[in-house]
This record gives sequence, structure tokens and C-alpha cells, in this order.
Amino acid sequence: MTDARWGEYREARDAMEAGIRDKATGWVGRLKERELVIAGAVAYWCEGSKSKPWREQPVLEFINSDPGLIEIFLRFVEAMGADRRRLTYRLSIHESADASAAGRWWAERIGIDVADMRRPTIKKHKPTGNRRNKGDEYRGCLVITVPRSRRLYVRVEGLMAGIFASLAPR
Repeated sequence: MTDARWGEYREARDAMEAGIRDKATGWVGRLKERELVIAGAVAYWCEGSKSKPWREQPVLEFINSDPGLIEIFLRFVEAMGADRRRLTYRLSIHESADASAAGRWWAERIGIDVADMRRPTIKKHKPTGNRRNKGDEYRGCLVITVPRSRRLYVRVEGLMAGIFASLAPR
């Protein structure tokens, strides 16, 4: 009954949203290196490990489950001079998932040999939890570490300070 009543509306809405999405996609175009570096620094600041007063962060370490953000980060560190082959990769995944299949999926996605991935971190499953990321589509989070990247981390801090300063009230 609901589909009969709202089906036409949903189709029109979906078509409108697809048009908006396509227009926004076209607006971005191809990123220049400066734009990539800014986007990568912001992505890292949101999803990467950061120094705290009680814990210094000597290397860049990024963790995410979104393949698009992973690719932005990889391109970012390459633009900053890091060699993708020197990075380390590790899967962080719940014990109820298929870690081997997820590892193969990530390795293929980022273009490395699955043997080059470190042993996964297995998260304990809480059956009473309300976790919805389950099933065949769940591939855990990929943890990327940039070895010997202390200076690169300091550059990211500087980039973010510059971004924040550029937003200061006039």
C-alpha cells in the first residue's frame, strides 16, 4: 500500500537527487595538487591519529572504512612525498566477520599484495550491541601507517593551522 501511494513521489525524488549529485560531481572536476593536499590534510585531521598532551603522535596513522577516503589519503601522502610501497596496512575488523575475505578485498582495492598486509586486529563481538555493519558488505576498517613520518605529521599540523587561520573572522 505504501509503495502504491508513494512510489511515484520516490521515483521523482530519486531522479531529482541524481541530477543534483551529477551536477555536484561535475563541479568538482579534476583536483589540482594544492586542492588534494588540503583535502587530504582535512581528511587526516578528521580520521587520523593526532598528538595529545598525554600522548605524542610520532607518525601519520589513518583509519577508515570508506574506500574513497582511503584513496584520498593515499594520494595525499604521495603528493607529500611518501612512497605508497613503504606504507604499512592492517585491517581492523570484528571477529564475527570474514577477515581473510576483507583483507583480500582491501588489498585489491588499494593495489597491494594481500601478503603485504599486516596481521589484522580482531575486535571482540558484542552480541547485545546495535551494530548494523554486518554481512558480506562489511569489510572492517583499513589502518594505514606512514613509517618515519614525524616531519610529515608536523607539516599536517601546519597545514591545518593555515586552514584554520584562513577561516578567522575578518
